[in-house]
Amino acid sequence: MLSVSDAQAIILNLVQPLDKQRDTEVVELLAAANRILAMPVTSTLDFPHWDNSAMDGYAVRYEDVQHSSSEKPTVLQIVEEIPAGYQPKSTIEPGQAARIFTGALMPAAADTVVMQEKTRREENRVFILAAPKPQEFVRHKASFYQAGTQLLPAGIRLNTSEIAVLAAAQCPQLNVYRRPRVAIFSTGDELVAVNQALQPGQIVDSNQYALAALVRESGAEPLLLGIVKDEPVALEKVITHAAAIADIVLSSGGVSVGDYDYVDKILESLKAQIHIQAVDIRPGKPLTVATLPASHSPLYFGLPGNPASVLVTFWRFVLPAIKKISGITQGWEPVFLKVRSHDELRSDGKRETYLWGKLHLIDGVYEFHKAGGSHSSANLINLAQTNALAVLPPGKALISPQEEVQVLQLIIP
Repeated sequence: MLSVSDAQAIILNLVQPLDKQRDTEVVELLAAANRILAMPVTSTLDFPHWDNSAMDGYAVRYEDVQHSSSEKPTVLQIVEEIPAGYQPKSTIEPGQAARIFTGALMPAAADTVVMQEKTRREENRVFILAAPKPQEFVRHKASFYQAGTQLLPAGIRLNTSEIAVLAAAQCPQLNVYRRPRVAIFSTGDELVAVNQALQPGQIVDSNQYALAALVRESGAEPLLLGIVKDEPVALEKVITHAAAIADIVLSSGGVSVGDYDYVDKILESLKAQIHIQAVDIRPGKPLTVATLPASHSPLYFGLPGNPASVLVTFWRFVLPAIKKISGITQGWEPVFLKVRSHDELRSDGKRETYLWGKLHLIDGVYEFHKAGGSHSSANLINLAQTNALAVLPPGKALISPQEEVQVLQLIIP
């Protein structure tokens, strides 16, 4: 049985990122949020576009005001008022100043701004009551970014700040990676759709809904293939179809050792290469990972059927694979934090164990609060509002309250 870290390494080694030639598309800037940039971006604009004021005050020549004080103020003639968006008309001569506002262009020959709080105005004269620093409160052209250099690198996710930068740089369209396609289906004769009446022995297929939501949150495109009965011919047909249309295939159920668990046998019959069949993790031990024999070698995850196992194995193994295949150049691995545990945490000490709960910020320190109720892999109910998983390594059966614990932070992406 593979350790969790070995399983993660195998999975990430198997993942082939989308191709930057074949797997890209052009999108409008307003549609680019949460997409992965496929090509570096440069701009023809300098930032700032021109020398401008960082403060409301007066544009002056430093040599005129360098000895100013409240006892001996420098008196300057105001020759122009420059609001933002206005093109200055004057050149500042010795003994002159321009009233200027934040963001406005600096007039010719002015090199410093004196903030208005250090001045006194009388009609068309301004008294400088304190000496500024040379070039104080001037934002110089190209001091933030120089035109023609790289503005944003390829392989990053476009979040709010990047969208703002691209808008300011007048980039209305972008070359991004297409969304990875993830086929999802559930197996089991006992499963029914969410809108069906339950008969004795049946359960609702919550896994497909959970996986579809997780896939969307990760920035990929879910392809829902429904519920498949525990029947080899039907399973083979669905797996073959999924391999043809998806980059990653997710099934839930059918990967344990029961008489009706057919997934691994069908994968073998389809000449898939099975890399993982069990992982030393609780919940989620019966995990199958294979590469399917399609031209693009899609990655197959046969997840367990119990709902808590599905979520834990997705967060621990599938999400990093989706991140890597999406074109992100780094940061695929799960994010772990060391925090304080509010509760006593227990396991049998045999397998790497994941307990779900919430992180709370208490007096400036993060604290993990274990979800109440049973932590059975079949108990979906107390997974609601989970934002972290506490990790108890093999051999560690007890973490006491206030003891440090490693947690997997559930952030997508």
